[in-house]
Amino acid sequence: MDLQRRTEELGELNLLEGCFLEAEKLKRDTRSLSQWKHYLQCDGSPDPSIAQEMNTFISLWKEETNQTFEEVIEKSKLVLRLIEKLKLILMETPPFDLEDQNIIQYQGSILQLQELLHLKFNKATEILLRQASTLADLDSGNMEKVIQDENVTLYVWANLKKNPRYKSVKFAGTQIGFEIPRILATSDIALRLLHTHYDHVTPLHFVRTEQENSLLMTEAATDEVKTIEEPVNREDQEEYKAQASDSNLNYEDETKVEEQGVTEAQRTSEAIKGELEIRLLSESVSAAQLFLIENSTEKPDIYEDNEVDLCQFTTLGGVYHLDILELPPQCKPVKGWMIVQILQEGLQKFTYPPETVEDFEAESTFPPIEVTLKVHEKVIFFEDPMVVRWDAEGKHWRTDGISNVFYDAEDRLISFSLETFGPVTLIQDTHINMPFHSWELRPLEINNVLLTVTTIFTEIQIQIKENLCMLASIKLKGKEHISILEGKWMSPISFIIALKEAGLNIFPAGYSHFYVVMNNKTTSVEMKAYRQMALLSSAFAFGWSKWNIVCHYTKVIFKVREQPTEELTENPNWVLLMFSGDRAQRLKMNEESESFSEALQEGTEFHSTLYHMMKDIASREAMEKINSSNCQFIDSVCYMLLSTRLLSYS
Repeated sequence: MDLQRRTEELGELNLLEGCFLEAEKLKRDTRSLSQWKHYLQCDGSPDPSIAQEMNTFISLWKEETNQTFEEVIEKSKLVLRLIEKLKLILMETPPFDLEDQNIIQYQGSILQLQELLHLKFNKATEILLRQASTLADLDSGNMEKVIQDENVTLYVWANLKKNPRYKSVKFAGTQIGFEIPRILATSDIALRLLHTHYDHVTPLHFVRTEQENSLLMTEAATDEVKTIEEPVNREDQEEYKAQASDSNLNYEDETKVEEQGVTEAQRTSEAIKGELEIRLLSESVSAAQLFLIENSTEKPDIYEDNEVDLCQFTTLGGVYHLDILELPPQCKPVKGWMIVQILQEGLQKFTYPPETVEDFEAESTFPPIEVTLKVHEKVIFFEDPMVVRWDAEGKHWRTDGISNVFYDAEDRLISFSLETFGPVTLIQDTHINMPFHSWELRPLEINNVLLTVTTIFTEIQIQIKENLCMLASIKLKGKEHISILEGKWMSPISFIIALKEAGLNIFPAGYSHFYVVMNNKTTSVEMKAYRQMALLSSAFAFGWSKWNIVCHYTKVIFKVREQPTEELTENPNWVLLMFSGDRAQRLKMNEESESFSEALQEGTEFHSTLYHMMKDIASREAMEKINSSNCQFIDSVCYMLLSTRLLSYS
């Protein structure tokens, strides 16, 4: 392959990959217009990106008192939307556009909203329990209340009768409840199960410290833009002034020449500055894409026994806040008024078991409490879920203090014995669907593709259209499974978050190679392959090849074929391509060959890019589709390929 052709091919590819830069500019424009769009909505809600508005909203809500549980639930819908928007800002804004002070501001707002929301739920629970005697059940004499919403479900039981034989608490119409010991059955207590369908307990992990190098690179580059401007102006102006002074023009002509020189110098400076900024933005985009597939060099540390490694496991289905509460003073009717004693310290937890108790006494008098919970219907568990509890002191999830776990998969009920009450959640192996068995990226039409990923448990089909993604279908053990995510179009990042929260994690992280066997490929080669596959995705289908495991880690092998068109009505056979980042070739062997060989297919030649390799065999209609592809579509396909890392995790 001669040097001239290589230079021409790389130059043409560079022009085509300008679509990633254009897509980033469009995303920047969207982000810059977000505040204006929010202002035009005029719905009274604060703009989460503006600190003053968030502080005012939080302060005013703190001042609101005596809100019922239903009122807090209604307000929580807005609060959860604000938290979601802030998280998306942190996730969707690339590192080179995200300043440290903004990260601190957004994370601070998220934490304040989360803490205040839980405080409001506690206050509302206290108000509800003050009225327990007026809400008592006629049969049992105790109070039982269930309040359900799309984001929160409350189960609360107040022990008004203190009947020592009443040890089984089951909420009406459900299997959810508790088996309590005698000491609790005879105490002034209330049992609360607050199931938040979200997780505000697990610490936030949005600041991506590994990207500091990218940030520094961009900052240094920005300084380069600033420092280059003055020398360019000064040198050009002196040159034009020298030319003017050497001529015999009159004073007016000299003035005109000087003005022209200054104007021309400014234009030159702006042009150079503009070109440099474009180059730097392009480099920053490439650096951000490369970061998505970089492997962490150090495994996350776990410091305590029984501590849950949140890199290896994922919390699913929200958090179950289990509390034994001291029953507050009850409302009393007096001459048409309701009188109630309000305790200054507010809602208090009942300590169980007591902090000072002998070990032999604890086992008999203060046994573990049996709990039965309903697993969220939106979440998929491929194996029996594990139950873990929150350690408030250590700020992590733990596996100890829980026993006798039993999971009823058909009714989606899980029961277990718990030594002490507090937040609990269910976890699943983060990498349960990795490595993948196979994959295929197939065009449906221009700017519209279908990505199919097959794992040991499931087959997931993702449709990517323009700059949006959708779950097209999901199969569990070969059977269709209905998911609430099907048919919902989302941005790529929102879509990935939604899939992870549903238990459908097919997105390796930087630390995933510590927990799952992978076919590790050189990151630069992998990134270049995904970028060029995205460029070709409107016309060509790509698929998994068994030979990708056999070839060297500096090369990738996959199947490719052109999709049928009006010119090409029959489905062509798959061909194998090998790509090393700077050289692409069609292989002589096929998927059914008995042995591996890098021999070149007769009648073909080497190329510097996948694009030019496929251009040799593409139909005219296929090339038209490729050249007409939308930059946001190409960027979205590339992002999904980078996020799934199909070439390294299959």
